[in-house]
Amino acid sequence: MNDSSDIRLTQTAENPSSAWLFPGGNDFLDYWADAWQRSVLLLDVLRQRGNNCAAHNARAVPHVLSFETELVSDGRSLPRPVNYGLVRIAPAKGTAVDPGKRPFVVFDPRAGHGPGIGGMKADSEIGVALAAGHPCYFVGFLPDPVPGQTIEDVCEAEARFVEEVAKRHANADGKPCLIGNCQAGWQIMMMAAVHPERVGPIMLAGSPLSYWAGVHGKTQCVISAGFWAALG
Repeated sequence: MNDSSDIRLTQTAENPSSAWLFPGGNDFLDYWADAWQRSVLLLDVLRQRGNNCAAHNARAVPHVLSFETELVSDGRSLPRPVNYGLVRIAPAKGTAVDPGKRPFVVFDPRAGHGPGIGGMKADSEIGVALAAGHPCYFVGFLPDPVPGQTIEDVCEAEARFVEEVAKRHANADGKPCLIGNCQAGWQIMMMAAVHPERVGPIMLAGSPLSYWAGVHGKTQCVISAGFWAALG
């Protein structure tokens, strides 16, 4: 007789009645005990998640930024109000910022993300800019849009934000460098197209821009893209 048969005989000898009447009964009970315990743990995790969500949404300006900030401009107070705002990123202790260096402005993506996702980690665009000694600003948003606001309104607000940063650093070695993440990338590109005199270099991260789209020889973006590609 092989080893597996010996094991089955031993288990049957230890508890002959249950094994004979309900083969595999112990495994069945163990499975449902484990399932019940895991269900309780899952419900407890959901409870904690709900509490965290309620506490987060109860904040006046809920966000997930991991940096200390100072409000510079509230888009709700502009002539064309929007739910966007400009904040200055306060450098952490031990981080030296040179006001004469070009300022950086990081724009938070809006497409489905929570406010502040663009700077939720220390090793982020904001963190790298600060570590290099550049003054850094952040453009975020409130969860609920201002009734009636449009993309054009947001672009105009962003142009005002960039202008305010430039005024604060009038003696810097260049105009503000803009970093647009995802949807914010093409949004600041529209803003820069209308106000090219206000912006410095623009960095786009994961922004869905198609310069090659359109009619060959007629669409301005296609012509410009080919021109700059030839120079590069």
